[in-house]
Amino acid sequence: MKRIYMDHAATTSTDVEVVKAMEPYFSLKYGNPNSIHSFGQEAREAVEEAREKIAHLIGANPSEIVFTAGGTEADNYAIKGIAWANQKKGNHIITSKIEHHAVLHSCQFLEKQGFRVTYLPVDKYGLIDPEDVKKAITDKTILVTIMHANNEIGTIEPIKEISKVVKKAGVYFHIDSVQTVGHIPIDVNDLGVDMLSMSGHKFYGPNGVGALYLRKGTRIVNLIDGGAQEKNRRAGTENVAGIVGLGKAAELAEERLTQGKEKKIVRLRDKLIKGIIDKIENVRLNGHPTKRLPGNANFCFEFIEGESMLLSLDMEGVAASSGSACTSGSLTASHILLAIGLPPEIAHGSLRLTLGKDNTEEEIDYVIDILPGIIEKLRALSPFKGNWEGLN
Repeated sequence: MKRIYMDHAATTSTDVEVVKAMEPYFSLKYGNPNSIHSFGQEAREAVEEAREKIAHLIGANPSEIVFTAGGTEADNYAIKGIAWANQKKGNHIITSKIEHHAVLHSCQFLEKQGFRVTYLPVDKYGLIDPEDVKKAITDKTILVTIMHANNEIGTIEPIKEISKVVKKAGVYFHIDSVQTVGHIPIDVNDLGVDMLSMSGHKFYGPNGVGALYLRKGTRIVNLIDGGAQEKNRRAGTENVAGIVGLGKAAELAEERLTQGKEKKIVRLRDKLIKGIIDKIENVRLNGHPTKRLPGNANFCFEFIEGESMLLSLDMEGVAASSGSACTSGSLTASHILLAIGLPPEIAHGSLRLTLGKDNTEEEIDYVIDILPGIIEKLRALSPFKGNWEGLN
């Protein structure tokens, strides 16, 4: 049976060119980049070359890139670091109700330390209103942290408009760009942000490595203490092989964006969305219809539990994910779907199909062909009943 991967928002494969670039740094070029001998300097040169590639991808200066163990650490560093460094100025943070748990849990942690957090609402598409940001800002606000695009429903937020509000108030602005780096064009100066988080495994790089863009002059406290690595901003011997892989992934991503290769993914995404909506009754597309990530298609189906869809698709060779948290052992519906106004019984019936650079037209046709039968079978077995009207 052919296996089809449509869960690229969770992780992507590591590109073969990335693996090839990394290989020498495991057993041949294995020096510590902080050593002064030739082995060390060879590793240092590779780290700095990767830093330049990542900076170029997002329009930053290489000196503003800090390597981390991934997007979660980058989010924690930005949020906690800004809060602790600027608490004499104020103790108020603004975020949204649909953030990734790396952001939400960081904010909740700070609330226990006496910080105050405002969680902004979103509309039915998952969009944040810049006016809500403006109204929430007080003279105690020190940070606004908003995701660039939602990891579940794919909605791309109006970051430039929000930035204008935040900058006018003289507040730091951080964006979680884990889902957007490498997939849509990004220029940190054009967006007007002070910090940006990214993770390598979301754009065909390796797991366990990421970066935080940290605008020069940003007042921040370190999250990890120890040695003087990363110009005293992140202690610990650098993951040279991982960083090299991240740099190569950034280089390849910039090539794809320049060549317009994401347009193919958008076309396949739109075909998938249309095919599913045309062939299945009582289905809702979650997220904004046009302001969404190139490969994201997220649906809710009437009175079906998400895990049952995932298991049925997996039996047919298709890897996907659900907005329902049942697969993680929780009975709680997705906080994102609840925030856009869906009742729990509908939110539990969600399906996220996220496409990548290697998905094909034939794979899209296959999913459109098998999914209606899966939904029909599960609905026949479902004990759930309710009112679907008004949810579209």
